[in-house]
Amino acid sequence: MGNDEGVSRPALREVRIDKRQVRVLAHPLRMRLVGALRVKGPATATTLAELLGTNTGATSYHLRQLAEVGLVIEDPDRGSGRQRWWQAAHDVTNWEPSDFDDDPDARAAIEWIQGDQVRLLAETADRWFATQHEWSAAWRDGFGMGDIFMTIPPARLEELKAEVWQVLERYHREAETAGAAGPADPEARPVQVFLAAYPLLEGLR
Repeated sequence: MGNDEGVSRPALREVRIDKRQVRVLAHPLRMRLVGALRVKGPATATTLAELLGTNTGATSYHLRQLAEVGLVIEDPDRGSGRQRWWQAAHDVTNWEPSDFDDDPDARAAIEWIQGDQVRLLAETADRWFATQHEWSAAWRDGFGMGDIFMTIPPARLEELKAEVWQVLERYHREAETAGAAGPADPEARPVQVFLAAYPLLEGLR
């Protein structure tokens, strides 16, 4: 790794979503809109509609709903006339499920969002299985999943997740810095990394 002293690495913009935000976010198109803006950068409602296979009216409506709670914002440097450009207000969404224990609607919303994350993981894996033969051996070896079993108290699990997340953020910052400094590695491709932890099945405990 080269010497990166003096290289500016902007911190990820994070949001700890509140009850109002989680209720607005719990919608399949709104989740996809926020994700697309984070991955692709600023875009118009028309561009997002084409990307997500929907219509401009729907994307415009849901973008306004997201803007009302501060999850997306207009890009003032790109807008001109009636053409509105939108951008994600944050890079990362944070929450703890217990944040919403006292609000049944918000609790139902966060449970839907958690389920949507699992559905996205399954869809992503299915697409990979269907197309993996098109990728090089290096990528076929690099992609995939693994798991490990352990007995651990909740506080230690939180510490583990935080430490792993710090590693992911470091790699993310290094990739962003490399991309801003010049041409990216020709072998580089966009990837999505999931972090999950669930209780072991009852019969295996």
